[in-house]
Amino acid sequence: MSSTPQITRQSSSLAQTSPDPLPPKSIPDPHADSPMSVWKEFIEPNKQYAADFGSKGELPLPPGKKLTIVTCMDARINVYAELGIKEGDAHIIRNAGGSARDALRSVIISQRLLGTREIAVFHHTGCGMLTFSTDQLRTIVKDSDPSNPALDAVDKIDFLEFNQLEQSVKEDVQFLKESPLVLPQTEVTGWVYEVETGKIRQIV
Repeated sequence: MSSTPQITRQSSSLAQTSPDPLPPKSIPDPHADSPMSVWKEFIEPNKQYAADFGSKGELPLPPGKKLTIVTCMDARINVYAELGIKEGDAHIIRNAGGSARDALRSVIISQRLLGTREIAVFHHTGCGMLTFSTDQLRTIVKDSDPSNPALDAVDKIDFLEFNQLEQSVKEDVQFLKESPLVLPQTEVTGWVYEVETGKIRQIV
Protein backbone atom coordinates (compact mmCIF):
# COMPACT_ATOMS: atom_id res chain seq x y z
CA MET A 1 0.00 0.00 0.00
CA SER A 2 1.34 3.42 -0.87
CA SER A 3 1.78 6.13 1.74
CA THR A 4 -0.91 8.76 2.18
CA PRO A 5 -0.77 11.20 -0.75
CA GLN A 6 0.15 14.79 -0.07
CA ILE A 7 -2.75 17.21 -0.41
CA THR A 8 -2.61 20.98 -0.57
CA ARG A 9 -5.05 23.74 -1.44
CA GLN A 10 -2.38 26.36 -1.96
CA SER A 11 -1.97 27.93 -5.36
CA SER A 12 0.75 26.16 -7.31
CA SER A 13 3.42 27.22 -9.74
CA LEU A 14 2.35 24.18 -11.74
CA ALA A 15 -1.06 25.69 -12.55
CA GLN A 16 -1.11 25.68 -16.33
CA THR A 17 -2.49 27.49 -19.28
CA SER A 18 -2.28 26.25 -22.82
CA PRO A 19 1.26 26.04 -24.25
CA ASP A 20 2.03 26.25 -27.93
CA PRO A 21 0.24 23.61 -30.04
CA LEU A 22 1.99 20.33 -30.64
CA PRO A 23 4.81 20.80 -33.17
CA PRO A 24 4.49 18.70 -36.33
CA LYS A 25 7.37 16.41 -35.35
CA SER A 26 5.48 15.35 -32.20
CA ILE A 27 2.48 14.08 -34.17
CA PRO A 28 2.81 10.33 -34.83
CA ASP A 29 3.00 9.26 -38.46
CA PRO A 30 -0.08 7.06 -39.05
CA HIS A 31 1.80 5.21 -41.77
CA ALA A 32 4.89 4.43 -39.71
CA ASP A 33 5.69 0.83 -38.83
CA SER A 34 4.01 -0.37 -35.66
CA PRO A 35 6.22 -1.54 -32.77
CA MET A 36 6.37 -5.19 -31.79
CA SER A 37 3.03 -6.38 -30.43
CA VAL A 38 3.00 -5.54 -26.73
CA TRP A 39 0.25 -8.06 -26.00
CA LYS A 40 2.86 -10.80 -26.12
CA GLU A 41 4.18 -9.39 -22.84
CA PHE A 42 0.86 -9.92 -21.03
CA ILE A 43 1.00 -13.67 -20.39
CA GLU A 44 3.85 -14.12 -17.92
CA PRO A 45 3.00 -11.17 -15.66
CA ASN A 46 -0.61 -12.34 -15.58
CA LYS A 47 0.45 -15.80 -14.43
CA GLN A 48 2.15 -14.23 -11.41
CA TYR A 49 -0.81 -11.92 -10.76
CA ALA A 50 -3.25 -14.84 -10.86
CA ALA A 51 -1.02 -16.89 -8.56
CA ASP A 52 -1.23 -14.13 -5.94
CA PHE A 53 -4.90 -13.30 -6.59
CA GLY A 54 -6.05 -14.54 -3.19
CA SER A 55 -9.65 -13.69 -2.29
CA LYS A 56 -10.08 -10.84 -4.79
CA GLY A 57 -12.48 -13.00 -6.77
CA GLU A 58 -14.93 -12.63 -3.88
CA LEU A 59 -15.09 -8.83 -4.12
CA PRO A 60 -18.67 -7.59 -4.66
CA LEU A 61 -19.64 -5.80 -7.86
CA PRO A 62 -20.56 -2.44 -6.22
CA PRO A 63 -17.53 -0.38 -5.14
CA GLY A 64 -16.92 -0.62 -1.40
CA LYS A 65 -16.33 3.11 -0.90
CA LYS A 66 -19.30 4.12 -3.10
CA LEU A 67 -16.84 6.34 -4.95
CA THR A 68 -16.43 7.21 -8.63
CA ILE A 69 -13.17 8.76 -9.83
CA VAL A 70 -13.06 10.52 -13.20
CA THR A 71 -9.53 11.00 -14.46
CA CYS A 72 -7.34 11.14 -17.55
CA MET A 73 -6.11 8.22 -19.65
CA ASP A 74 -2.53 9.56 -19.36
CA ALA A 75 -0.10 6.65 -19.00
CA ARG A 76 1.73 8.36 -16.12
CA ILE A 77 -1.29 8.21 -13.82
CA ASN A 78 -1.58 5.32 -11.36
CA VAL A 79 -4.79 6.09 -9.49
CA TYR A 80 -4.50 3.23 -7.02
CA ALA A 81 -1.00 4.14 -5.87
CA GLU A 82 -1.60 7.90 -5.83
CA LEU A 83 -4.76 7.79 -3.72
CA GLY A 84 -4.18 4.72 -1.58
CA ILE A 85 -7.21 2.85 -2.84
CA LYS A 86 -7.50 -0.85 -3.65
CA GLU A 87 -9.33 -3.07 -6.11
CA GLY A 88 -13.01 -3.05 -5.23
CA ASP A 89 -12.95 0.40 -3.60
CA ALA A 90 -14.02 2.68 -6.46
CA HIS A 91 -15.02 2.98 -10.08
CA ILE A 92 -12.21 4.52 -12.13
CA ILE A 93 -13.53 6.24 -15.27
CA ARG A 94 -10.73 7.29 -17.62
CA ASN A 95 -10.79 9.26 -20.85
CA ALA A 96 -8.73 11.92 -22.60
CA GLY A 97 -8.47 14.81 -20.15
CA GLY A 98 -10.65 13.26 -17.45
CA SER A 99 -13.70 14.92 -19.00
CA ALA A 100 -16.87 14.77 -16.91
CA ARG A 101 -19.01 15.24 -20.02
CA ASP A 102 -17.34 12.30 -21.71
CA ALA A 103 -17.72 10.24 -18.52
CA LEU A 104 -21.41 10.95 -17.92
CA ARG A 105 -22.66 7.67 -19.42
CA SER A 106 -20.44 5.71 -17.03
CA VAL A 107 -21.33 7.96 -14.08
CA ILE A 108 -25.04 7.25 -14.59
CA ILE A 109 -24.41 3.49 -14.63
CA SER A 110 -22.14 3.78 -11.60
CA GLN A 111 -24.75 5.65 -9.57
CA ARG A 112 -28.05 4.20 -10.70
CA LEU A 113 -27.05 0.55 -10.93
CA LEU A 114 -24.04 0.17 -8.64
CA GLY A 115 -24.71 2.55 -5.79
CA THR A 116 -21.92 5.13 -5.90
CA ARG A 117 -22.68 8.44 -4.19
CA GLU A 118 -19.45 10.46 -4.41
CA ILE A 119 -17.49 11.69 -7.44
CA ALA A 120 -13.91 12.95 -7.52
CA VAL A 121 -12.72 14.62 -10.73
CA PHE A 122 -8.97 14.61 -11.36
CA HIS A 123 -7.19 16.57 -14.07
CA HIS A 124 -3.40 16.83 -14.19
CA THR A 125 -0.46 19.01 -15.10
CA GLY A 126 1.26 18.38 -18.41
CA CYS A 127 -1.99 17.19 -19.96
CA GLY A 128 -2.13 16.75 -23.71
CA MET A 129 -5.56 18.39 -23.73
CA LEU A 130 -3.80 21.72 -23.17
CA THR A 131 -1.87 21.43 -26.42
CA PHE A 132 -4.38 21.44 -29.28
CA SER A 133 -7.81 22.57 -30.44
CA THR A 134 -10.65 20.47 -31.82
CA ASP A 135 -10.23 22.13 -35.22
CA GLN A 136 -6.53 21.27 -35.29
CA LEU A 137 -7.15 17.62 -34.47
CA ARG A 138 -9.93 17.34 -37.03
CA THR A 139 -7.48 18.64 -39.65
CA ILE A 140 -4.79 16.17 -38.56
CA VAL A 141 -7.21 13.26 -38.92
CA LYS A 142 -8.50 14.30 -42.35
CA ASP A 143 -5.05 15.19 -43.66
CA SER A 144 -3.77 11.71 -42.77
CA ASP A 145 -5.70 10.36 -45.79
CA PRO A 146 -7.26 13.18 -47.85
CA SER A 147 -8.73 10.71 -50.34
CA ASN A 148 -10.87 9.02 -47.68
CA PRO A 149 -14.20 10.88 -47.25
CA ALA A 150 -15.12 8.64 -44.31
CA LEU A 151 -12.68 10.64 -42.20
CA ASP A 152 -15.03 13.62 -42.43
CA ALA A 153 -16.93 11.94 -39.59
CA VAL A 154 -14.35 13.48 -37.25
CA ASP A 155 -16.09 16.83 -37.78
CA LYS A 156 -18.92 15.56 -35.56
CA ILE A 157 -16.57 15.00 -32.61
CA ASP A 158 -15.90 17.63 -29.96
CA PHE A 159 -12.59 16.63 -28.38
CA LEU A 160 -13.34 18.67 -25.23
CA GLU A 161 -9.89 20.21 -24.95
CA PHE A 162 -9.20 23.01 -22.48
CA ASN A 163 -6.66 25.81 -22.06
CA GLN A 164 -6.90 26.55 -18.32
CA LEU A 165 -6.16 23.57 -16.09
CA GLU A 166 -7.76 24.62 -12.81
CA GLN A 167 -10.70 26.25 -14.60
CA SER A 168 -11.34 22.99 -16.43
CA VAL A 169 -11.64 21.19 -13.10
CA LYS A 170 -14.11 23.79 -11.80
CA GLU A 171 -16.20 23.54 -14.96
CA ASP A 172 -16.35 19.74 -14.81
CA VAL A 173 -17.41 19.81 -11.17
CA GLN A 174 -20.09 22.39 -11.96
CA PHE A 175 -21.30 20.28 -14.89
CA LEU A 176 -21.78 17.25 -12.65
CA LYS A 177 -23.44 19.23 -9.87
CA GLU A 178 -25.90 20.80 -12.29
CA SER A 179 -26.64 17.71 -14.36
CA PRO A 180 -30.15 16.36 -13.74
CA LEU A 181 -28.77 12.91 -14.56
CA VAL A 182 -26.45 12.92 -11.54
CA LEU A 183 -28.14 11.99 -8.27
CA PRO A 184 -29.05 14.90 -5.97
CA GLN A 185 -26.83 15.32 -2.91
CA THR A 186 -23.91 13.66 -4.70
CA GLU A 187 -20.66 14.95 -3.21
CA VAL A 188 -18.47 16.17 -6.08
CA THR A 189 -14.89 17.36 -5.59
CA GLY A 190 -12.27 18.50 -8.09
CA TRP A 191 -8.53 17.93 -7.99
CA VAL A 192 -5.27 18.41 -9.85
CA TYR A 193 -2.58 15.72 -9.89
CA GLU A 194 0.95 16.98 -10.46
CA VAL A 195 2.82 14.58 -12.74
CA GLU A 196 6.06 16.32 -11.82
CA THR A 197 5.81 15.68 -8.07
CA GLY A 198 3.18 12.99 -7.48
CA LYS A 199 1.21 15.39 -5.26
CA ILE A 200 -2.50 16.17 -5.47
CA ARG A 201 -4.22 19.43 -4.62
CA GLN A 202 -7.90 20.13 -4.19
CA ILE A 203 -9.43 22.79 -6.43
CA VAL A 204 -13.10 22.42 -5.53
